Amino acid sequence: MIDSILSQNTFQKIYKKIPKNSFENSAHDFEHSLRVAKNAIEISKYEGGDTQVLVIAALLHDIKNLDKNDPESYKSSQLSCQKSKEILTSIKYPEEKLALVLDAILCHSFSAGFTPQTLEGKIFQDADRLDALGAIGIARLFATSATFDSKLYSHKDPFLKHGRQPNDKKFAVDHFFAKIFKIPELMQTKTGKNIAEKRVIFMKEYLKILESEV
Repeated sequence: MIDSILSQNTFQKIYKKIPKNSFENSAHDFEHSLRVAKNAIEISKYEGGDTQVLVIAALLHDIKNLDKNDPESYKSSQLSCQKSKEILTSIKYPEEKLALVLDAILCHSFSAGFTPQTLEGKIFQDADRLDALGAIGIARLFATSATFDSKLYSHKDPFLKHGRQPNDKKFAVDHFFAKIFKIPELMQTKTGKNIAEKRVIFMKEYLKILESEV
């Protein structure tokens, strides 16, 4: 389904206007956008929503993504929203749908803390957060931690069992506890939450195996 949607003329116009350097970050590359689009389509099967809006949001949501070690990285969704509005306005995208796309892009970010106001925004926020979970979530977690030049885990208390507070800028494994395991309770849709809970089970099993090895 995703391939047939992307082949439509509207998407081709949008893709040509996306800045060439938008997908250089390995954790937020074009494949990430495609996975988010697929997640959104899957959720929309049960929750409803405009699939064209969801896929356009997926294509554009990280086009102005600042590095996670940038002190203003929390502004990424706002910058992407502004650039997306420019692109969609330039191709005369319908105004009634434009508002839905922009709500989804603005509110997708975990660090920005915005609450989506539309069904599409809720679905999209869930779809983006799902890509932080499961096997792909683990891969992206360690890819991102490399940009901080962080250690894999704390030698003294690697799995926070002795009162240490998580510091995911310093230790990659800490990110599971600082953010990842909180995501299921923050999901906006029932479908998204069900998928998130299943993926977190896998991640917790991974940490058990990791603990046995280290």
